[in-house]
Amino acid sequence: MTGMWFDSGRVCLDLLATHACGGAGSGSREGIRDGDELRLWLVGAGLIPDRTPLARLGPDWVEAFRALRRDVGTLVRGELAGTGPEEGALARVNAAAAGPPPGVCAVPDREGHLVRELCGGVECAGMLATVARDAVELLTDPGDLALLRPCEGDGCARLYLDTSRGHRRRWCSSEQCGNRERVARHRRRVRVVGAAEG
Repeated sequence: MTGMWFDSGRVCLDLLATHACGGAGSGSREGIRDGDELRLWLVGAGLIPDRTPLARLGPDWVEAFRALRRDVGTLVRGELAGTGPEEGALARVNAAAAGPPPGVCAVPDREGHLVRELCGGVECAGMLATVARDAVELLTDPGDLALLRPCEGDGCARLYLDTSRGHRRRWCSSEQCGNRERVARHRRRVRVVGAAEG
């Protein structure tokens, strides 16, 4: 499984991270190749509580989420570039966001404690509405837009909200892109020292 990343600060940006460049030489990766990976992403993103029954997610779900991802990516990258919204993408995201999100209810677990579950079943339109609304909130919140950053990792296309102290975060993930950069910097230093000694 590739492309499961939940450290962007927004669920819509986490969806964008399911299809991103993975760094120098690794090319583009598709993180939602089938319904099983989409199910893992939905649960990992916290959109579907663990206990909620979920039927098999078909290719129509996968294509719908990929389409939403394309449109959100177009809009968010347009904001970063200062080019303004692409009308078709904006219309599709707004249409998805206008749909009803899934209802949430409290149900007792085996020990009698109340846990959260989605009520009335899980439908694709409701899940899309939740992610599209998150995108609308991001795109219309000047404070969050001011924190939106592209990863500085070599070849990485991920975006995130920089909520770090001093707003000095440089990478989508310190463990991934940050570590690659530290290793590359170390190798460059070793080569320079080796060349100076030789």
